[in-house]
Amino acid sequence: MAVGARSGHDGPEDRPSGDGIAREAAGDGGSGGGDHPPGDVPGDDSPGGGGTAQRKPRSFWKELPLLIGIALILALLIKTFLVQAFSIPSDSMQNTLQRGDRVLVDKLTPWFGSEPERGEVVVFHDPGGWLEDTATPEPNAVQKFLSFIGLMPSAEEKDLIKRVIAVGGDTVECKKNGPVTVNGKALDDKAFIFEGNSACDDQPFGPIHVPEGRIWVMGDHRQNSLDSRYHQELPGQGTVSTDEVVGRAIVIAWPVNRWATLPVPGTFDQPGLDAAASAAVPGALGVAGALPLVFWRRRRLTSGRTAG
Repeated sequence: MAVGARSGHDGPEDRPSGDGIAREAAGDGGSGGGDHPPGDVPGDDSPGGGGTAQRKPRSFWKELPLLIGIALILALLIKTFLVQAFSIPSDSMQNTLQRGDRVLVDKLTPWFGSEPERGEVVVFHDPGGWLEDTATPEPNAVQKFLSFIGLMPSAEEKDLIKRVIAVGGDTVECKKNGPVTVNGKALDDKAFIFEGNSACDDQPFGPIHVPEGRIWVMGDHRQNSLDSRYHQELPGQGTVSTDEVVGRAIVIAWPVNRWATLPVPGTFDQPGLDAAASAAVPGALGVAGALPLVFWRRRRLTSGRTAG
């Protein structure tokens, strides 16, 4: 169930090095420059007084280590801050993702404070105890280096990939034979869950109130995914801290015949899904409307005491 990390980025193209600026200087008989013998003109680098100089380009083999170094640094920066590739080793996200797919994960937007949203497919670190029974092979030194710079999957990291169903402040629930509901609104998940699967008949749950700063996640292959439903006994009661989220999976990059984007299903855009926020609006409006009345009454009482 662990999702191995891998990313790669081609280095800059080999470009010929610049030749510099050729300069020419010649004496002027009317300016006293004729006192210099041929070939000894100030600024003339050529023995015969041709007046041009050309810097010899650096050998390709001397530039190759520099190009490789730049490419590795760029790959590391891209993996760390921008985009990272992850491989899918299990069937828990079928049919959206298949075993062997490579997905690109957006790691940039979380740096600007972006939080996971309902319906997004996200990669996150094991919150603790989710993958404790999953063995990881011991990589050699070369594998460790290549995985460090993102050129091959990491054999040591234990990451998971699931779909965000509910976010902080939401109440999520699923009864046997029923749909998943978020804030009382039923989700039409037939468009993305595995064909023939029920919404949660294998593991009904809820109602669960998701704390702020955490998310509730489920696999699209509901009957083959050990997701939030199966970890309610752990700290967090099955929810995942947003601090553990690596980023959002945005596209299937490999194999080429599987290339596709990973948009948010339309059911997560239905009106009224933000019931928690919507319920707060009337209360906020009521407080805003009451404030002028409170100030008016306070001012009237103060004026009455002054007059007395």
